[in-house]
Amino acid sequence: MNESLIADGALLSGWRRSSYSGPEAGSCIEVLDGHPSGVPVRDSKNPHGPAVIVPAPAWSTFVTAVGSGAFPS
Repeated sequence: MNESLIADGALLSGWRRSSYSGPEAGSCIEVLDGHPSGVPVRDSKNPHGPAVIVPAPAWSTFVTAVGSGAFPS
């Protein structure tokens, strides 16, 4: 199994919807805090689908960029 992928995200508990997700149900991601390998990310519409584990430093850089407006809508 690839260490950066969890085949069934529902096997982990404690998911929360990202504060950067839109209000519509069609554009939501969920993240899991406190995972030892990084930050798991999954599509909220497919909880039994795969979750990608993003290394913590990369996730922090991404969140900072989103917060600063580096990704215009």
